[in-house]
Amino acid sequence: MIRTAEEPPAEFDDRAKALWDAIVGGDEYAAADAMAAALDEGAAAETLLLEVIAPLQARVGREWAANRLTVAQEHTATAINERVIGTMAYHPAVRRGMQRRAGAPRGRVAVACIDGEWHALPARILAEVLRLRGWQVDYLGAQVPTPHLISHVHRTNPAVVALSSSIATRLPAAHAAITACQVTGTPVMVGGAAYGPGGRYASLLGADGWAPDARAAAARLAEGPLPKPPPVHQAVDDLPHLADQEYTHITRTAPGLVRHVLAELESRFPAMADYTDRQRRHTAEDIAHIVDFLGAALYVDDPDLFTGFAGWIAGILAARDVPVHSLLPALDLLAEQLVDYPRAADLLSRARDTVRSPLPEPTGTPSEGVGGLFEERTA
Repeated sequence: MIRTAEEPPAEFDDRAKALWDAIVGGDEYAAADAMAAALDEGAAAETLLLEVIAPLQARVGREWAANRLTVAQEHTATAINERVIGTMAYHPAVRRGMQRRAGAPRGRVAVACIDGEWHALPARILAEVLRLRGWQVDYLGAQVPTPHLISHVHRTNPAVVALSSSIATRLPAAHAAITACQVTGTPVMVGGAAYGPGGRYASLLGADGWAPDARAAAARLAEGPLPKPPPVHQAVDDLPHLADQEYTHITRTAPGLVRHVLAELESRFPAMADYTDRQRRHTAEDIAHIVDFLGAALYVDDPDLFTGFAGWIAGILAARDVPVHSLLPALDLLAEQLVDYPRAADLLSRARDTVRSPLPEPTGTPSEGVGGLFEERTA
């Protein structure tokens, strides 16, 4: 639910540069000092969250994807940004602003990440923006199992649940969480990259609202309550295309599909003969990611989800000087196993075409990472 602007406004150039240098350098104290100095000078906390921290976090993802930051640097930068946000909440200027707005809160909002979703910074930014605007916020953090989320809803009776997810493979879990919250009579607003361009999957999965960023989410909630969900609702009713059982088959047989592709891959990709145990383990993880994204695309019945992932991961390879054609054997082996499943076969065919096409520089982070088959290696 973060703003995705490429760069902060000009007046924040110096502050953004200071924060960028600090988070890339792993200097937590310098990062906190940079934002504290901005608050001391009168900058609004919400503006810093949305115009400095959020765009720089997006830049972290782009720089990792382009192989200009390591995984360790990316994780460190994210951790520092989270710490900085927490530190900002206790700054005297922010506390004074909260005290001036003291009184009955606008309402109670539960902010959580979908089960399996570890990318918590967008949800954290939303939680802080809502607090700044006078809401009582229960921030539940990353990877909240749906039963625990529902227990919290029953105990606290929030006016709305805000669910964040960045990775499209979490969409089935998001659908289950949305439906479970609605059964309690609680409306659900969703946000994050997982819901696709323009939030296209939000309405498909039955969400009561969608917002592209924290500012838009806060503005929508300020307009008035979200519509109450219907009293009786089943998630399966939203997606009649699942009746063909392709999604069910692929998710249930995913471990076997991964084992088959891994076992046969060396005959199609001879470089695997020299792989270390670590590389083979990472290759299995990478194949599992492909199967997961295939399942997610079948779940929402959108070829663009899978071809977008294929293009992204091919761009990752190119940025690391790994031959893009190393992706094709895995797609071919999956296609051979799924020849009797028309939607899956079509997705895999489209993905192969995407991989063979000219590739832009990769952006964002739709997967947890790559290694093994897609790992940079020496001859």
